This record gives sequence, structure tokens and C-alpha cells, in this order.
Amino acid sequence: MPGRLSKFSKFSCFSMLFAIVVLCDTPVHTQQRQAASYTRYELLSPESQSFRIIYDVSATTAGARIYFNTIRKGSEPTVHAVYDRMTGDQLEWQIVDGATALRNGHSRASVDGEYIQVMLARPVPNGGETRLRIDKTYKDPKSYFSEGGQITFSRSLGIKRNAIVLPLGYEFVGVNYPAQIMAEADGRLKASFMNRGPASVPLEIKARKLAETSRSQSQPSTPQTTKDQQQTTSRAFPIGARLDYTFSERAFQNRDIVYFLQQPKTHSFRLYHDYTETREGLDRYVNVVRTGSKASNPSAKILDTGESLKIETLRGEEITRRGIEISSEITPESEVVVIWFDPVKKDQSVRLRIEETYTDPNRYLLVGDELIWDRSFGRPRNTVILPAGWYLTANAIPARISETAAGKIQLDYVNDRPGNIDVFIKARRR
Repeated sequence: MPGRLSKFSKFSCFSMLFAIVVLCDTPVHTQQRQAASYTRYELLSPESQSFRIIYDVSATTAGARIYFNTIRKGSEPTVHAVYDRMTGDQLEWQIVDGATALRNGHSRASVDGEYIQVMLARPVPNGGETRLRIDKTYKDPKSYFSEGGQITFSRSLGIKRNAIVLPLGYEFVGVNYPAQIMAEADGRLKASFMNRGPASVPLEIKARKLAETSRSQSQPSTPQTTKDQQQTTSRAFPIGARLDYTFSERAFQNRDIVYFLQQPKTHSFRLYHDYTETREGLDRYVNVVRTGSKASNPSAKILDTGESLKIETLRGEEITRRGIEISSEITPESEVVVIWFDPVKKDQSVRLRIEETYTDPNRYLLVGDELIWDRSFGRPRNTVILPAGWYLTANAIPARISETAAGKIQLDYVNDRPGNIDVFIKARRR
């Protein structure tokens, strides 16, 4: 009869509804993926044999609602908090065993392992990421100990970007992996490095306590000289040193760019650039197109949410008229791509992915039967993917070389120093 269901139909509908509820409530067992990892180790007092870890990581498994952070065996963990880096809000977490992690969706969890299970504020967007900060302290006498008047931090580090901060009043006497050294605002000294290779770094740091007089002078300062002193010094001898030179921690910078080279006769390449904005009140990203290049087909989105953003391409006087400031002089040939987003709120941030196609016949061209790419890179991490059907014949700056799933040759560059690297590539058609 119309408007009524048979007992079988009712049972079938109930069964289907139950199945849907179960499926929606059951974690999806997929391999956990992550990116953009950075770890800061703050060595606490030597007698504590403990160090604070501030771990920044992006969960990138599309649709994931849970993230698992492995607790290293032999460490006694204390978790202080886990934060969503987009909003600054604290997230729910708990320490679980390997069996629970497997049951809750971590397909590669070890049964005898322990994990910090983090409940994400929103599902990871397709092609996006959820950025996290995990604040914890480990006690680990095997990694951090005192011996012969020195402290030693000895630990295998698989994360590619790391910083180790000494206790206040200590100096470095040994760092076995190339690192930047800089002073924190409170006078503590820090070693920071980027791991270029595929394996973990067997890091060993040795430090010792400074004398009281040295410790009292350990606060970082900017050289101060009077005008008379500068004139006297300049008359005595020319100063070649960069007296006011400052530099930032290269490993902490979280900018990535990937170039997809089109066939060289087009002189064009598609690229995407990932960038995090943290400055309160800022509502735009301005990309200045290099002289001699032309940008087309721009697009942008917020990686945290997947939201598409408004984009404008401005040229010449239009740049000034719209109130856009750039570091160089604005000429009729000047061109900028402006990406607009909601103003960044206090203690929040937004991560952007900006895509566009560039045409640059001066630096990407075909000479005879050879492709030539000659372009400077200023960002810490850069990737170049050759066009389909081309093989590498020359590469000036050391890079990690691999093959994409589509059979294209990929070069990954790590620029761990301040300043640019001049990348020069040649390739031939197979």
C-alpha cells in the first residue's frame, strides 16, 4: 500500500542505515603522510637529562581526522599541549599503545610502540594539510648526559629540519654536522641545520659551561659605534666586514617551490609555491614577476582548508593606484600577482599555495638540441621536474635526483645558507 513499508523493507532500510553509521564511524586505514617537519630541542638542566621538544608538522593524508606522533623508545614523555597552527587552538590528545593506534587508523603502527594520538579540528583537505605543533618533554639519559665536565646530546635525527638550543650559560665545543650557530633573545646558543641526505643524521653535540664573566656578556647585541669612531676607523683602514649583518634560522623557514618545466620551445614552466603568513592584519600576498618573465593562469588556495582565493594581476600605474607596495621601483613594465585573503588574526596563521605559469625565454630555452635552465633560487627547498621525454646531462648545484611516477626526472635542491643558489641545468631528449 502507498505510504507503508513491508517488514522486509523496514529491515532492509534499518540494515542499510546501520551499515552507513558503522562505516562513517570506522577510521579509514591508510598510510599516514606528513610534510614540513621541523623539530626544536631545548636542552634543560644537565642533571635532569631531559629536553623539551617543539615539533611542527603538517598532516597531509586527505580526509584524516586523527594524527599519530611516534614516541621514541627509551624516552619518558611528558606532553604539554598540541596546537592547531592555523587557529592557535589547543587540540585533544592522548597517549595510546600500538594496538589502539592500529585500530584507530594508523596502518603502520608498531604493536609494541606508543603514540600521541591527536584529534584534528577538521579533516585534512584534499591536496591540503593540517598544521600542528606538539609541545612535549622527553627524559632520555642515553641521548642527553654529562661526562668529564661536558654535556653531550647524541641522537639520530630523521626529521630534515632541526635546531638544538643549549642551556643558558653553555658554549658549543663540538657539532658533528654542518650547522648555523646563533644566539636566542635570552642569550642561549642554538645550532640549526637542514639534512640534505636520505638517511637520519647521527647528531652529536658537545658543550661546556662558560665562566661567569663570559655568561654575563652572552646576551646578543648589535655593534654600536659613534660617528667619530666610524670616521677614525675608516681613515685607518677600510672595513670589509658586515658589521650590522643579521641572518635568520634557515631550517625554520617553511617555503617550498616546485617547477614543472613545459617543453622548452614554449619557454614556460608551471610552478607552485607554498608559503605561511603569520603577520597579524595582513590580507594579501604580492608576487613580483621577474623582469623578462611573464605570468599567466594564476590560482591560489588556503592549504589549511582548501578554500580558493581571489587573485588579481596588476601592471604599471595600476600597482600604485591600488596601494600595492613592492621593494623595487614601479615602472610601466612592472607586474605583480596579488592574492587576497582574510586578514590574519592575532596568534593565528594561514598557509597558502600559489600556482601560476611563467614564460621566460631568457632563462629557459632550447639551444640546438639541448634544454637549458639557468635560474637563481632563494628559498630553502626547491624542486625542478624536467619535461616528459628528457634526460639530464648537466647540473651545477648538487641535487637529489629521482624519477616521478610519470617517469619524469626530478631534482630536489636544499639551500641551507642565506642567499641564492644559481641553478644551471642541461637536458636532452631521449
